[in-house]
Amino acid sequence: MIWATAEDLARNRPVVLSLYRQILRALNSPALPLGHATRLAKKAECRAIFIFGAEERSLHNIRDLLDAARHTLGLLNRGRLP
Repeated sequence: MIWATAEDLARNRPVVLSLYRQILRALNSPALPLGHATRLAKKAECRAIFIFGAEERSLHNIRDLLDAARHTLGLLNRGRLP
């Protein structure tokens, strides 16, 4: 199947929420050279991407979005901006 079922969405929900929180925490890190306005803009961009992803129903696209979120988190944890 290429479309997500309710069970697939329920299984991914904790992972998505965890990644979202980790990315927001990483954006608050003092290791990132961001001003206050830039930090808020990045958080808004992150929120918009996750809201867009919440409407996705294709398993392949959901997997790709999770991979992108993990990659972004890795970059942020290394002090780099995606």
